[in-house]
Amino acid sequence: MKPVKDMTEAEKAQIRAWLRNWEELGPILEGLRQDELRRTGPQVALEILDGLFTEAVRTTRPRSRSGLEVQQKLFARARR
Repeated sequence: MKPVKDMTEAEKAQIRAWLRNWEELGPILEGLRQDELRRTGPQVALEILDGLFTEAVRTTRPRSRSGLEVQQKLFARARR
């Protein structure tokens, strides 16, 4: 997306219309999402989470360093 200063008036109007739609539809969609979550039983939720976890393990490379290791190095530098 280009900067607002480079947009035509038609493009700006289109973005304003899009934002108005989201302001109106966002709460409706969130309500539908909450209803669906309430209706989802624990077995279905576990199956969904299992699929998400399996995909994350399959597609994510292990980190070479932990966040704790980085934090400790920052603390050591700060003490110097």
